[in-house]
Amino acid sequence: MENQKKLSQRVKEQINLVDLLSKLGHHGVQKGRNYFYNSPLRDEKTPSFSVHATKSIWKDWGDGSAGNIIDFGERYFGSVSNFFKELKRYYPEIFNETHPNLINKNDQKNLAKINEKEAPEIKIVHVKPLHSFPLLQYIKERRVPGTIADQFCKEVTYELKGKIYYAIGFKNNSGGYALRNRYMKSASMPNDATFIDNGSKSLAVFEGFFDFLSYKTLYHKQEEPSRNFLILNSTSFFEKCLPLMQQHHRVHGFIDNDKSGDKCTAKAQEVLKEKYIDERSLYKLYNDLNDFIKNFGQKPKNQLNQKL
Repeated sequence: MENQKKLSQRVKEQINLVDLLSKLGHHGVQKGRNYFYNSPLRDEKTPSFSVHATKSIWKDWGDGSAGNIIDFGERYFGSVSNFFKELKRYYPEIFNETHPNLINKNDQKNLAKINEKEAPEIKIVHVKPLHSFPLLQYIKERRVPGTIADQFCKEVTYELKGKIYYAIGFKNNSGGYALRNRYMKSASMPNDATFIDNGSKSLAVFEGFFDFLSYKTLYHKQEEPSRNFLILNSTSFFEKCLPLMQQHHRVHGFIDNDKSGDKCTAKAQEVLKEKYIDERSLYKLYNDLNDFIKNFGQKPKNQLNQKL
């Protein structure tokens, strides 16, 4: 086994204790930023074992002990070496030299610069249902229910410049994926828009897939209008998709509130005329539909920036 210190650091960075406890059969109740459990380290009937939702630090209020995920594993399994042996069953990728990362901290600046021109360098390695805690947590922060994300998205492991990463993947018409995680936004080739045909004469158009997921969230617990869906994945596909829009009787545009969105909206109104309905008034004080969903109930940033 590799250097224990390096492995311990990787475990701290990539494994969430709430996720691990779930795999071990312990399910807590969330209260604010913490989950509370019947202590897995001793017998008790009243939950007094708390774990921070994202930081993987814990405290057993019954006996006063506390620590990080390594401290927990050492106590739970009897030794750190036993802990790592068990972890290998649940997180085999952690012990692989080419294990997937959400992102390597040293690569943040480089990955932040990834754009469509660099997309050919992305090679899809594996596609599976959403599973990794950091991605699920990111979806939750965007205020999208997991059931909706599961229906339309996948967890995509990909290779970029010799390193392995993973992201939320949204499949396009040509078989590529729009890729998104907390630190990067890109796409694998072939890049394209995504059309979801529900047999309707009405079409809803979105710039990105999180806006589409936000739309589905709006109707999560109520009856949804019958519409087809077009997710551009990039405004560069807008004009290419105009003939598809023209095939519909009504086109509802949920485009971003920015210069690019203004340009697309103007073009749609010119070509589609009365067919096109600009729906941006719903979130006119927000950047986009997801920004509206994510910050619902709070004062819009755009409003805060306006001069009195």
